[in-house]
Amino acid sequence: MNNLYLKVQQVEKLCLFELSWGQGQQIHATLAYPENLTKLYQNWQRTYLNFYQTSLRGRVADAGILSAPQIDWHAKLVQAEAQLLYEFHNWLRSAELYDIRSVIANKNKQLATTTFPVEVFLTCSPLDLARLPWEAWEISTEFAADKIHIVRAPLNIWGKVTTSNNRCNRKARILAILGDDTGLNFNSEKFAIRSLEKIAKVEFIGWQSGKDITELKTEIVETIAAKTGWDILFFAGHSNENILTGGEFSIAPNVTLSLSEIVPSLTVAKEHGLQFAIFNSCSGLSIANKLIDLGLSQVAVMREPIHNRVAEEFFVLFLQALTEYKDVHESLLAACEYLKLEKNLTYPSSYLIPSLFRHPEASLFRIEPFGIKEKLKNLIPTRREAIALSSLVFISLQLPVQQFLLERRLLVQAIYRQMTNQVEKVMTPPVALVEIDEKSIRDAGISNPKPMNREYLAQVVEKLTLAKARVVGIDYSLDRHQGKSDRILAQSLQAAVKTPNPITFVFTTTRVKNGEWLNVLPDIASPNWSLQGEIDVLPGYMQLFPIIKSNEEPLFFAGLLAISHQLQQQTNAPQPQLNSQKDFWQQISTAGNKTVLTPERSHLQPLTALSYWIGQMWLHPIVDFSIPPNQVYNSIPAWKLLAGGLRQKSAFPYLQQQVVIVAAGGYGEAGISQDKEDNFEPPAAIAYWRSQENPVNPSQVTTGGQYHAYMVHHILNQRLVVPIPDLWMIVFAMLLGKAIYLLQQEKSRRFSGLILMSLITTIYGLISLQIYISSTALLLPWFLPSATLCIYILPSVLKREVHE
Repeated sequence: MNNLYLKVQQVEKLCLFELSWGQGQQIHATLAYPENLTKLYQNWQRTYLNFYQTSLRGRVADAGILSAPQIDWHAKLVQAEAQLLYEFHNWLRSAELYDIRSVIANKNKQLATTTFPVEVFLTCSPLDLARLPWEAWEISTEFAADKIHIVRAPLNIWGKVTTSNNRCNRKARILAILGDDTGLNFNSEKFAIRSLEKIAKVEFIGWQSGKDITELKTEIVETIAAKTGWDILFFAGHSNENILTGGEFSIAPNVTLSLSEIVPSLTVAKEHGLQFAIFNSCSGLSIANKLIDLGLSQVAVMREPIHNRVAEEFFVLFLQALTEYKDVHESLLAACEYLKLEKNLTYPSSYLIPSLFRHPEASLFRIEPFGIKEKLKNLIPTRREAIALSSLVFISLQLPVQQFLLERRLLVQAIYRQMTNQVEKVMTPPVALVEIDEKSIRDAGISNPKPMNREYLAQVVEKLTLAKARVVGIDYSLDRHQGKSDRILAQSLQAAVKTPNPITFVFTTTRVKNGEWLNVLPDIASPNWSLQGEIDVLPGYMQLFPIIKSNEEPLFFAGLLAISHQLQQQTNAPQPQLNSQKDFWQQISTAGNKTVLTPERSHLQPLTALSYWIGQMWLHPIVDFSIPPNQVYNSIPAWKLLAGGLRQKSAFPYLQQQVVIVAAGGYGEAGISQDKEDNFEPPAAIAYWRSQENPVNPSQVTTGGQYHAYMVHHILNQRLVVPIPDLWMIVFAMLLGKAIYLLQQEKSRRFSGLILMSLITTIYGLISLQIYISSTALLLPWFLPSATLCIYILPSVLKREVHE
């Protein structure tokens, strides 16, 4: 054995040291106990209590923070600690103890090639001698030794230690008793304990306002003795020493429970496997002695009163080490080392307070992994599975395949919406789409609509001004001169801005190959009273606000329309003014108004940006075409808007509540540089909705204006559907499929794999359809994960059928 047993007993002015080890080997020493050591300890204790004068876990005190008193107790405490340790170390370095120190150091050298430390079980009598910081004994410094751990033990031990042999097959079980929290705060400890839930089962009990005290005591006693058993018992709250009862702890305001009252329950808990107890409270020497005497394996306590924040920080550090599967002594030492090296300026002397008491026959407790690694080995795919999975992974990373599956999924979502009657009824859609279509062009006598006639656009603007529209986006490029027509359009725009309720105009811009931006001509509109948005669309996907806000590059067209619409609803928002000398977007961005720019979800996320580097669109929100177009926008042909002349009152009074987009309505010449560039083949979901509205002659194209309308709708309603990458769900399906396969191999699991696979894929499909529609707005892929599940389950089903 590596253990040594050191008994220190004070008899009047002498101290008797007895070190024993091995097969009855012993060595003794006697030396005088320095009276000055007691005085220095008492001085240190007084200074310690004066520094940590509030929120102690040994008495009820008003909650507070460490305030700076008139006396510099911090400096006094540092000085008192140094004086105490100097005297203590000087005493322990006495010549009379040389042989004892030498034996301990030599034992360490014998184990130098092992990972096991030398453990010195220390017993002190009387209790006042045990209050000294024996853990700080510098044997290692004198003999250049390491791995010497001092662990405490009571003078008399009557109980027999019991060990639990089944912990490796289950999670560790932790019972947390939260006592009287008057002047204290247990939030950090609660959070730290809950962080163990992945590797341990945790149960909390304790006082709550209005709870009956008798009922509380009964609950504590019965829960400790529960048949399911506990591995760790944790208490947080106020406690104090009591030699007669073994200590007492406060379970509610002005209500204490003595240790002697729960001895029967602790005895039962020990028989059910209780291994370790930690009392994160004050003055726990008598508590630890009593528990070890009963036969409990090991107990961690605070020997002195402990400040609430120190107790919290110690416990968090202790649990962090415990989650790394370190034993309780290593965890305690790691927490103390951190308090000494990193927090000594904030919490001086705090590292001297914690102590571990342990039954000499007990092994150090640690949370054991319960077979996870072994189970993970079974999840490694076979060669056949690896080939099939590699093929699926490769397919899932191809963007054309992703877009194909996405379009079909949105079609299914549209059908599911209609079948389950989950189509939201909207009286007035958020967007009005003024479309300049073929009839509008013919009626206006425009021979060449590319570029669009500016005088015609001016008429549309004047009509929208008459209709009191507030936000208008013009989805036409206005970067080329048209002479007189430019002046007419400029006059109409300026007239709209001069009105008592000025219109916010958003124009388009796009970057060409040489890096230049095709901005609206300054003769038509000034950036001091209008906005310009980038119009390039990525079919099927949303445009997003950048990760880092910048005024150097324009935001996207639909985003600016949504921001402008929200600003129009706010009384203190900047308004466009013709005499403004400052860029209008800078006015908006510096005003600090809350808009759709605020939610993080509408911004490009770092993971999505990183995925672009590998040619992916991970977590990039999509355009939700499963929503019917008539719930997103109402289409107004330009000829209908202009019907009746410019002076006639508008037939569309709701335009002032909507975002108006003036855009091409599907004529062949629409676009910037190529024919049909603004006309797209309608997504399958859009084609489905159109066929429901007009089965005889559904529209054959989707325009850029309609794309922008959908994006405006999504941004205003925060309807950003995030697709989970197929690759991620393939990995999940692989783990699930392998687990089902392994269950099938057990003789006791004679279920039909084909039926189970059908149930899983069907239920998962329905759940994913509903999650998509819900406020969660996640698109969980179905096809490729289901194929992955088939790879694992179908072969075993076919193999079983062949054998049968």
